[in-house]
Amino acid sequence: SELSTLVDSRQKLDSQLQENELVDQEFKNMDDQARVYKMIGPVLVLQEKTEAEANVEKRLEYIRGEISRVEKRIEQLSKEQEQKSVEIFKLQMEIQGINKAQA
Repeated sequence: SELSTLVDSRQKLDSQLQENELVDQEFKNMDDQARVYKMIGPVLVLQEKTEAEANVEKRLEYIRGEISRVEKRIEQLSKEQEQKSVEIFKLQMEIQGINKAQA
């Protein structure tokens, strides 16, 4: 169902968030002159630390935005599910009332 897919997505986003927060923290602990490499395919390419930090920050913003979007959708689906449960309960009560009246 869509809800279970969203929950899976949320879990994956959480792990991505944690991973990127760790990288961000490592950047803060690094010396400004430290070398940073980016893996492109099987090759490590030297990258400016400021550029790498900016990329991680952008990734963190994106992941947080996706988490927010997924959480809103999960909340919306949960409300819809609750409303449907109430409707089903009301219909069951009506059916029981009809059956009692006919008996």
